[in-house]
Amino acid sequence: MSFIRNIVKPRSKKDELFYVSLKKLLGFTPKNIQYYQKAFIHRSVKQVDDKTGFQINYERLEFLGDAILSAVIASHLFLEVPSENEGYLTQMRSKIVSREHLNELGRDFNLLLFVKSSVARSKFGNDIHGNIFEALIGAIYIDRGYKYCEKFIYKRVIVPYVDVPKLEGKITSYKSLFIEWCQKQKKEFFYNVYEDTGNDPIKHFSVKLSLNGKIIAKGRATSKKKAEEIASKRAYFAFQNEISNL
Repeated sequence: MSFIRNIVKPRSKKDELFYVSLKKLLGFTPKNIQYYQKAFIHRSVKQVDDKTGFQINYERLEFLGDAILSAVIASHLFLEVPSENEGYLTQMRSKIVSREHLNELGRDFNLLLFVKSSVARSKFGNDIHGNIFEALIGAIYIDRGYKYCEKFIYKRVIVPYVDVPKLEGKITSYKSLFIEWCQKQKKEFFYNVYEDTGNDPIKHFSVKLSLNGKIIAKGRATSKKKAEEIASKRAYFAFQNEISNL
């Protein structure tokens, strides 16, 4: 009587192409590609796990990847900048893991090419680039552990993108900077936010930013927060000389 053990089910042609592309992106051999496939499933697919009955998408891995990425960056800054205090390190970490920066990483790695979705990509919000990148980090952690995550982040994020001296002068929130300036100068400001869908397929919001009763800047985006940031950025450049002297 013979027993057949350790039979490895051959990958489909589609899975093989994904595996080859993934291996090139990661720089190492993934053990279980199913973890990575989950990292690219959009919630619109409404895919359900046959065993648990739970919905499968990238969001849980995104949550995990966010924590791992933050820990690796914090460790790097702690060792790289031994002379600075907790406030400085927190600020630098926030700049590195900002949504803007993570979206840049996701775009540079062309991660949308791997996304499985039932809606058109034109309907994705801009933040999906960073969300998918964090989900990828989460998948690496589940598949290969913390050390592999650390090596990947160092090689693909820290070395090519993290320049601490440049980051010191980088503005991550124009809204916070503008509000701080207004408060110190005792100026009255107001963000008038309203829904402004227009002919767009997805909901948009518009903002009118007033200073001492006068509209000084406007912004429009797919979320209130982004619209306020756009208006704040325009206000910042309108009053850059005064604000820079904070």
